[in-house]
Amino acid sequence: MMKVRDIKPGMENITLIVRVISVSKPRKVMTRYGEALVANAVVADETGKIILNLWRKQVNLVKPGYLIRIENAFARRFRDRVELNIGSRGRIIVVRK
Repeated sequence: MMKVRDIKPGMENITLIVRVISVSKPRKVMTRYGEALVANAVVADETGKIILNLWRKQVNLVKPGYLIRIENAFARRFRDRVELNIGSRGRIIVVRK
């Protein structure tokens, strides 16, 4: 199982278990596929914190305090920080509310 401190930009197939620290207010953005809802969650384990981008249905899936398992995520550098994204092949599983 991977830890937050081991995540580097460009990595793929990331699976980890993290606690949700906070979730931003959702906002609407225009994508090449049309309008979409997006929010940012700060997630952490004992080794560090990272931003998790939540898109569309993922926005309502997590709340602060939840323990979640992230599967098949990928990491990208955005505005000088590393962020986690979950594409079409990835998923979020709520382990404990």
